[in-house]
Amino acid sequence: MTAGIELLTTTQMYQADRLAIEGGVPGIILMEAAGRGVAETIQDYWETGSCLVICGPGNNGGDGYVIARHLQEEGWRVILLSTCDPEKLSGDAAIMRSRWEGPTQSIAADPLKIDLVVDAVFGAGFSGTLAPDIVSLFATVKAAKIPVVAVDVPSGVNGNTGAIDPGSLNAAMTVTFYRAKPGHYLYPARASCGQLEVIDIGIKDEYLETISPDIFTNTPEIWKSNLHILQPSDHKYSRGHLVVVGGGIASTGAARIASRCSLRAGAGAVTVISPPSALTTYAVALEAVMVRACSTAEEFLEWVEGKRIGTILIGPGCGLSDRTVELVIAALNSPADVILDADALTVFKDNPDSLFELIRNKKHGNCIMTPHEAEFARLFSFDGSKMDRARQAADRSNAIILLKGADTVIASPHGQVVINHNAPANLATAGSGDALAGIIAGLVSAKMSVFYAAAAAAWMHGEAGTSVGPGLIAEDIEEVIPAILSDLHDLL
Repeated sequence: MTAGIELLTTTQMYQADRLAIEGGVPGIILMEAAGRGVAETIQDYWETGSCLVICGPGNNGGDGYVIARHLQEEGWRVILLSTCDPEKLSGDAAIMRSRWEGPTQSIAADPLKIDLVVDAVFGAGFSGTLAPDIVSLFATVKAAKIPVVAVDVPSGVNGNTGAIDPGSLNAAMTVTFYRAKPGHYLYPARASCGQLEVIDIGIKDEYLETISPDIFTNTPEIWKSNLHILQPSDHKYSRGHLVVVGGGIASTGAARIASRCSLRAGAGAVTVISPPSALTTYAVALEAVMVRACSTAEEFLEWVEGKRIGTILIGPGCGLSDRTVELVIAALNSPADVILDADALTVFKDNPDSLFELIRNKKHGNCIMTPHEAEFARLFSFDGSKMDRARQAADRSNAIILLKGADTVIASPHGQVVINHNAPANLATAGSGDALAGIIAGLVSAKMSVFYAAAAAAWMHGEAGTSVGPGLIAEDIEEVIPAILSDLHDLL
């Protein structure tokens, strides 16, 4: 995957530092580059003024001393406040403290009447809770509404999980080094990081080959080469015949939204499978999408195999019924790739292991599950960060897991993770998830590999939300997919 989109855990970042030092770049040079880079970034965004730099007990505090020195050299009035006894600093941090020529105040100093606060107390390796005296200091900064620049992460954020101490500061900007961390993109920490800037401090990209990261931010650089480009010889069935399993007459909208989005996203032909009672409703509402009534799961499976259906989407609007259970079983017994969404997940809440066994025993094709948090909790009981839970669920079920939300996480059974970060809040509307499921199904039908299809669909869904803007309804998503695909094809 392309350099720059990798996310490093704190352990992997320590490894990058070590490789750089072993490669001939002393730690003191890395710390100097980090502090200078933060100071230069501040200069780019803020007018010269007064600044409170709060330094902690470790290397993050060492960065703070470098930042203070460079800002002072640029004409800032700098107040440096230490949360620990500066005499107890060691290593590179102690050296940087010795180079600071200004005064160092105690934690009891009043941070008011300044223009900017630099939070250099704790870095991404923080876990646990902030001490009461630091929480009190941060509360004073919050009350004064002073903008904050966080070094690496806001103090109190766990860089691996996105967990955050409630006493931490909300940063206007966070400046981190070499590569971002998962916690920069996972909520709740993401809301506290503000604008994220990743700066170069002299660690070579080639070290990533040794580190072997498996967590990435979701951008087209990951999957654009996997998009299908139409050839003159293509026809509708070479692009894939996709089935969307629809629900009864009272809930046909979900399948209609999903089926139209799947056509837009790349499927060559789409058929909605309907209960006989709802066939007329689907037929009247859909034009390019075909419809067919199936009374039983046996009839459905026979038709899927006879028509050589390559992709099945089941769940949107299907209902919590024995019919849905039977159709999910039939779909997973077919040779098709299967996307399970909404009701197709919840209907197994009392016996999730039976669903996972079906997926693990699937002889042909792959499975993607697309739960939101409530649906996820009905099937899985894992603790930990959103990323960790999605990974465990993928391993447990042998499915690609797309765990939805503002920080959608896509995880493979092999441990690879992509975190999506472009989804605006206006996507929180009825039918939006059905549109996402349809986009995934359309990309899979068009021969995109399932993991990349899930990642690409999450990104396209976010772009659609941004493109439409406020007032979006789910039906709008379908309309902007062609323009998004056109822009993606221009990148190839």
